Amino acid sequence: MRILVTNDDGINAEGLEALERIARALSDDVWIVAPEYEQSGASRALTLDEPIRIRKLSDRKFSTTGTPTDCVMLGVHELVQGARPDLVLSGVNRGANLAEDVTMSGTVAGAIEGMALGIPAIALSQMGFYEPGASYEAAETFGPGIVKRLVELGWPGDVVLNINFPNRPVEEIQEVEVTRQGFRDVHVRHAEKRTDLRGKEYYWVGFRQERSSPPEGTDLRALYDGKISVTPLHIDLTHNATLRDLKGQLGGVPPKV
Repeated sequence: MRILVTNDDGINAEGLEALERIARALSDDVWIVAPEYEQSGASRALTLDEPIRIRKLSDRKFSTTGTPTDCVMLGVHELVQGARPDLVLSGVNRGANLAEDVTMSGTVAGAIEGMALGIPAIALSQMGFYEPGASYEAAETFGPGIVKRLVELGWPGDVVLNINFPNRPVEEIQEVEVTRQGFRDVHVRHAEKRTDLRGKEYYWVGFRQERSSPPEGTDLRALYDGKISVTPLHIDLTHNATLRDLKGQLGGVPPKV
């Protein structure tokens, strides 16, 4: 199995090293193409208004000045020599990618680009890097087995799988739950106003570490309960119930004011 590995935390991230070890537990044919610099929150951005530079670190390891989407696209089309990858792994992200955050995640976007290119893809993230004792131990311990089982089972070509590992000692993690994407009932994103040394104001965007009260069966609830969450995601954002309602009310001749 040929595996292409990417991330959004950058080529020097500890999580990328953890993911490489996960990949090598499954295959000896591992290629790495990751951003030169951190691209967290880049979502599916493409670099369209400037050139993308490639730095070759070894025969099968490259960094680029582009986004995670750029990395996967270039990896598949330009950098991986010979056969196309059989699997794209993106991560292991420094922090969870849950609920509405998946729409902004560069980690999830790397997996989506693999899916868009016709390659099965999985995003992996490790919760807890704003809490004491955080490490990638849970991801490294359970990641290889979960990825191997998912590859054996297979999934639809228009789906990516989003795995999140809880911030718990590995001996306390006893369960994997297949979940749906949740949505927080609190607003955690905010901008903090600051002043630089020249007296000019600027803003630093971040997240408040507040927990919501998610229902059972969601990715958020699984992580809060110390479970590994596996969520199938797809790029079709159509809300079918509203689609059906509007078809009966708006279809036909365009209305005029």
